[in-house]
Amino acid sequence: QVQLVESGGGLVQPGGSLRLSCAASGFTFSTSVMTWYRQAPGKERELVAAIGSDGTSTNYADSMKGRSTIFRDNASNMVYLQMNTLKPEDTAVYYCNAMGRYQQRLYDYWGQGTQVTVSS
Repeated sequence: QVQLVESGGGLVQPGGSLRLSCAASGFTFSTSVMTWYRQAPGKERELVAAIGSDGTSTNYADSMKGRSTIFRDNASNMVYLQMNTLKPEDTAVYYCNAMGRYQQRLYDYWGQGTQVTVSS
């Protein structure tokens, strides 16, 4: 059974930091591209950061460059998003996504999301 379980969200003041975690199971994590997305109320889901299967390549939304770091631990099937200097506009539900190929089939898995609220 495929599972992506996000954690680490919560309420934080502007300028604060949060580390989101995503625990993966039920698929070959080490060959998957892992991505964090977010969706704010009334807005479309957007990419926050992505990391390649071996962790050497990363990609960030312009709005998160310099304020966030995505990293992964293939030994424990975990991917993380460290976010610093948070702003109210970072308020959203953050989702973990896994994409890859298994036996010539593409897969695209999503977690349930974790709420991040940046407010004083």
